[in-house]
Amino acid sequence: MPESLKSIAKMIDHSLLHPTMTDRELADGCWLARRHDVASVCIKPYAVTLAREILAGSDVAVGAVIGFPHGGSHIEVKLHEAELALADGATELDAVVNVGKLLSGAWGYVSEEIRLLNELTVGHGALLKVIFENDYLASDADKVRLCEICSLHAVAFVKTSTGYGFVKQPNGFYAYAGATDHDLALMRAASAASVQVKAAGGVRTLDDVLRVRALGATRVGATATEGILAEARRRGYQ
Repeated sequence: MPESLKSIAKMIDHSLLHPTMTDRELADGCWLARRHDVASVCIKPYAVTLAREILAGSDVAVGAVIGFPHGGSHIEVKLHEAELALADGATELDAVVNVGKLLSGAWGYVSEEIRLLNELTVGHGALLKVIFENDYLASDADKVRLCEICSLHAVAFVKTSTGYGFVKQPNGFYAYAGATDHDLALMRAASAASVQVKAAGGVRTLDDVLRVRALGATRVGATATEGILAEARRRGYQ
């Protein structure tokens, strides 16, 4: 017997983050998320109020990104951005780590940033997802250490990617791998049981959702929400 459509929808954070998206497109995306009763929208910080108004009275959470997409803002700037998003009505925050500091071996800095962001977020009754941007991290040891830090500070989620972490390829083009099977399995194994895993980057089909769920992900970031759920209906999900 096919599982419920809702079980798939409630894994999806509908992503509304492309830099060219207009206010009309952001609003349409929020209405789509409401219509399909997904887990949340993940929207640009300035549009949190818009999302809150459209999603009022629904079970779809309002999420905002912090330090997006490169994570290089000063800690105080990230905290202020988070404070504004929470004040505007966000109940979930997806924050990008400072990858340059991480690759410099400044683990104390990285840990303190995550601690402060999580304390602020939890203090507002919201949850924090920490984005690793795994395409920039060549070492599994770095990914494991990030999982350990996030577990230490009891963040809600560890997340693979922004979907915008493009890396220059040998042919000169830029691409990203996103949520790979290897990274998802590694992050699930290296994180405390209380820390959930979010797959983002390249999750475009129902089979992608089912694949990453089997590897331990409980949320996915997706722009192809409508297509994913349409395929679930075609397969008999109700």
